[in-house]
Amino acid sequence: MITWNVSPTIVSMGPLQLRWYGLMFLVGFLIGYQGMRKVCTWENKPQEKLDSLLTHLFLGTLIGARLGHCLFYEPGYYLSHPLDILKIWEGGLASHGGGVGVLFSIWLFSRKNPEFPVMWVFDRVAIFTVLTGAFIRVGNLMNSEIIGRPTDVPWAFVFEKVDKLPRHPTQIYESLCYFAIALFGWLTYKKYKAKLPSGRVFGLTIGLIFVARFVIELFKENQEAFEATMAINMGQILSIPFILAGVYFYARSFKQPAPAPEPVKKKKK
Repeated sequence: MITWNVSPTIVSMGPLQLRWYGLMFLVGFLIGYQGMRKVCTWENKPQEKLDSLLTHLFLGTLIGARLGHCLFYEPGYYLSHPLDILKIWEGGLASHGGGVGVLFSIWLFSRKNPEFPVMWVFDRVAIFTVLTGAFIRVGNLMNSEIIGRPTDVPWAFVFEKVDKLPRHPTQIYESLCYFAIALFGWLTYKKYKAKLPSGRVFGLTIGLIFVARFVIELFKENQEAFEATMAINMGQILSIPFILAGVYFYARSFKQPAPAPEPVKKKKK
C-alpha cells in the first residue's frame, strides 16, 4: 500500500497560493494551445484566432463544470442559494458539465469564425481536452479527492487526509486512461490531418472517455449521499449520452467524404 499525504499547495506567498490542481489545469491548456498551433500550421488556419479559442474553451470549461456540479449533484442547495454558485474557490466542479461547456464554447467560437467549422474544431480540440482532463485528475490526486472505494489490492492508496482505509487510486486510473485516449486520438489525427473524416476523432475520443468514466465509477466512492440508493450513480448516468454521441459521430464519420485540404496561400512578394 501507498500512504498518501501530499499537500495540495505547492507554495504560498501571503494570501496567494500555487496549488497542484490549478497548475495541472494550466499545463493541460498550454499544451493544448501549442498543439493547436501545430494543427493550424499543418492545415493553413489563422493562428491569431487561437487566443480567442483558448478564452472560449477556458470559460466554457470553468462555467460548465461549475454549473454541472451545482445542478447535477446539489440542485436543492444551489437553487436555494444561487449566489453560492459563484463561489468556485469552495470546490465543486463536474467533468460532465465541463464537457457540455466545451462543446457550447466551440459552437460560439465557430459562429464568430466561419473559417473554423464547428466539426473541424471538435475533432481537433477533443484530443487536447482529454489530455487536459488527464492532467486535472493528477491535480485531484494531489488534493486527495475523487477517491476510490476501500480495497486490498497491492497498489491501494491510504489517503491520510480522508481516513486510514486503503482505497483504489481512481484518479490514477482515470488519468492513465485519458492519456492513452489522447495519444490514440492524436495518432488518428496525424494519419489524416487535413483529410480527417468529419467526426472521426471527436466520436472516438468522446466515446472512449465516457466508457472509461462509466467503468471507473464502479471503483469510486459516490460523491453525494443520494447516489447510494441508485443502481448506477450520477456520473454513470451522465456518461451514457456522451457514449451514445461518440458512437454516433464515429459511425457517421465512415459515411462522410474526406474534406479536401485547403490550398496553401502563396506569400506576397
